[in-house]
Amino acid sequence: MIRKFAAVAALAALCAVAHAQDTETALADEAAPDARDAAWAEAFQDGLERRTGRIEIADGVAILEVPEDFYFLGPEDAAAVLEEAWGNPEDEAILGMIFPARFSPLDRESWGVSLSYDRDGYVSDDDASSIDYDELLQQMQDGAEAQNAWRQENGYGAVHLLGWAESPSYDPSTSKMFWAKQLRFEGTDVDTLNYNVRALGREGVLNANFIATMGDLAEIKEASPAVMEMISFSAGNRYADYQEGDKVAAYGIAGMVAGGALLAKKSGLIAVALIALKKFGILALAGIGAMFGAVKRLFSKEF
Repeated sequence: MIRKFAAVAALAALCAVAHAQDTETALADEAAPDARDAAWAEAFQDGLERRTGRIEIADGVAILEVPEDFYFLGPEDAAAVLEEAWGNPEDEAILGMIFPARFSPLDRESWGVSLSYDRDGYVSDDDASSIDYDELLQQMQDGAEAQNAWRQENGYGAVHLLGWAESPSYDPSTSKMFWAKQLRFEGTDVDTLNYNVRALGREGVLNANFIATMGDLAEIKEASPAVMEMISFSAGNRYADYQEGDKVAAYGIAGMVAGGALLAKKSGLIAVALIALKKFGILALAGIGAMFGAVKRLFSKEF
């Protein structure tokens, strides 16, 4: 990505200039890293294009109506936030991110919503009213623990599903649902909030995943209705536009909550999909590489 490499090059240039400069006192030498951090943060934030209003995503399949108290970052800027600022591995599926207008992505108290689209087909909601979510949770926990054995054998830390932070709720009138999981990553003392919103369409599902910690739960719960309201599908791509003969997903509502397509592909082993763990020394330049290494060990493309 041009945007990514430009930011890295700018950061390297700053470090090179600072290294070349002679310092007259130890105090000035100690202050230099802070100056570099501030310069990088300012350049990074100034380079983000914040958008509001009507925005088409997923090649026009879905539409966002972003009000003034939020803003949208496109795929390139969203990737820069996730990879450069928050230290996550590359994910080409990200279509953009939504943030509250009062936060910059570099604020420690910030949270954001990543957007992606699974073109898996029409997800039938016939099972929505009959799902026992407590039983489903137990199955998901069993699957996550079984997969932890594989993760640890392959050098990844365990991910423990502690329970529902918000029990799943489906609204058939809008074909949207939400749920939230509380997770704990091995080696961390801050539980992660995995808050999910799903909008069903004719050919697939739009995913809106809140990236936050459990301490943000109350604020996320308050904001989630507004985020759900922003999301719709264009004419011909709505859930109600389904026609006999259209592609149908290999999973229903229960499968979507439990892991969607990965559930079908992995014989029940759950993919705990996250991008979080971003609130660890975002502006500490010396720690960015170490942070990325730690996060990379925790995350893989499939959990």
